[in-house]
Parts: sequence; structure tokens; C-alpha cells
Amino acid sequence: MSNWIQGCNGVDRALRMRWRTASLAAGWPFPSDWGVRAVDAVCRAVALGEDLTEPLGRLGAARAEAGVGLSEALLDVAALHAVSIDEGTDGLVSPDHDAVPAWLLRPLALGWADVQAEYTVGREVQDPLTGLTTASYLRTRLHEVYRGAFAAGRPVDTDHVLITVSLDISADTGGYPLMMAMVLAADVLREVFDSGETVSLLRSDTAAVLAPREPCLHTRCDRIRQLVHRRIAADPALHPVGPVRVRQEPLPTDHATACAMLGTLD
Repeated sequence: MSNWIQGCNGVDRALRMRWRTASLAAGWPFPSDWGVRAVDAVCRAVALGEDLTEPLGRLGAARAEAGVGLSEALLDVAALHAVSIDEGTDGLVSPDHDAVPAWLLRPLALGWADVQAEYTVGREVQDPLTGLTTASYLRTRLHEVYRGAFAAGRPVDTDHVLITVSLDISADTGGYPLMMAMVLAADVLREVFDSGETVSLLRSDTAAVLAPREPCLHTRCDRIRQLVHRRIAADPALHPVGPVRVRQEPLPTDHATACAMLGTLD
């Protein structure tokens, strides 16, 4: 490791140019996006003989945030290694993945994976189409509510209720009307329940709200029904969507039964 770094001292700017040339020649697919700030940090660390773990981790994270795949990111580091051990070329080298030391690949791969893991968690708790949380997230919130009710010595149904909003549509109509109708319904749910309630998508035709019991709950449910119906009726393409059903579902005595109930609601 130390010999490779010492051979690169003082050539950060030249190294950057040759690295870019080699990476593009090897098939880097995003020429205009190659020169991120993390690239400069890597070159500077090489020139100063500093440890590359942090700058390479930052480079991996930057590549992931830009949507660059891991194979492309690793190829880029292979290009860096190739030009650094063969300074007599103008960047026209052939990167060899097998020749790259593990201490170069590992921090970049970990930085890339950390960002991807964050994206994955985000996708797991939020439906990308409607923006509502997923059924999995709702089950987690129900667990928290049941634990709180148990600690307080109160039935969970005393303080919370599950509200379902379902749409009817003929099976032979196709997916577009239902999809767009649920997007409209999701907007209404976020508008009406905007005080920290959990609003989730159970299935393509059913959403649910875990809400505190309150005096105006019936009024809010009626408003949901009216607003969703009005917005669907305003779009001729959504006319196949049938009546909007809004129901208040009492919560059972335990969390496991509540989770099982989610699969039967319509």
C-alpha cells in the first residue's frame, strides 16, 4: 500500500486527468458526471500520501447517489489503479479488476452499499407511486400503539381506530384508472389526516389510516368520501372507478390479530 501511494505523490492534477481518460476509455458511461468532488479528494489524498479509506468511501457514496452501478464504480477505481502504476502512458491503459488491491475496492464498495441501504429502507416504508407508507410500516406502528396501550392498562381500541378507504373497479378495465384514482385518494388522505396519523397503502385498491379516536372523526371520514369522489368524477378517464368506501374498523385486542386483520380489509 505505502509503495503505491509514494509513487503518486505530487501528481494529483495530472493523476486526475489520466484517471478520467482511462476510465472513459474503459467504458465509463457518464462522462459529464465523472468529475465529482470526491474524485478530487481521492487525488489529493494520493498526492499527500494520506490514507484513502475515507475519500474512497466518499467516492463510493457519491457514485451511488448519482445512480452509478457498483460495477461501473469498481471499474473506475480499477482505472485509477492502472494509471497510477503505469505513469508512462497517457491514460490509455486497460484496467484489470483482479489486479486492484482489496484495500482500494473495499472502502469504495462499502460507501456505495451504505447509500444503497438507505435507499432500500426508504423504498420499504413508502410506496413510490402514492407516497403513502407501506403495510409493513403500518404493522410496525400498530406494534408501537399496542405496546403503549398495554403499558397504560387500556384497550387499544379505546384511543385508536383504523380507517379504511377502498375503491371498486371492474377487473377488465385495466390498471390505469385504479392506479390514478389511488394517487388522488392518497392526496386527500394526507390533506385530511395531516396531524401525524399513519396513512398507509394496504393494497392497490385499499388505503388505511391509523388515527386517534376524536369527536370529529366521523366528519373527517365523510370529508374523505366526498373529496375522493369529487376528484375521481372530475377526470373522465377514471369514471370506471366505483363508489368510494370509507369505514372505521375497531382494533382487536392484540397486535397479531390486528396484523392478520389487515389482509382481510376491503
